Amino acid sequence: MTQHPARRTVLLAAGTAALTAGCSKYGGEDSGSSSASSGQELAKTADIPVGGGKIFADEKIVVTQPKEGEFKAFSNICTHAQCPVASVSDGTINCTCHGSKFNITDGSVAHVPATQPLPEKKITVQGGSIRMA
Repeated sequence: MTQHPARRTVLLAAGTAALTAGCSKYGGEDSGSSSASSGQELAKTADIPVGGGKIFADEKIVVTQPKEGEFKAFSNICTHAQCPVASVSDGTINCTCHGSKFNITDGSVAHVPATQPLPEKKITVQGGSIRMA
């Protein structure tokens, strides 16, 4: 006689599979890496506000200008739950998924729940153009 799994076992397995699929929504395989290529122009320096920044979702990068003429770049993927960050304002890069905030100067955590800084990305600034390094 063939033994079939109990209904409880089948439901538990289905629930686990659904939960696993839902938790991977934002993560992706390579969520921290940039999809921008080396030398690619991201923006003109005039496009990045002093004390603020701009998110480049397709390139998975945030470029900030903490003070006049100083440009920084970070991954746009929040280190808490791998959601893409949503805005840059009041000196922070903001993730609206759970409220994490990161400093525009160095990517460090300004407000939890994130505990790890945003990874820095390499850029070059030449002749008014910001490019991937």
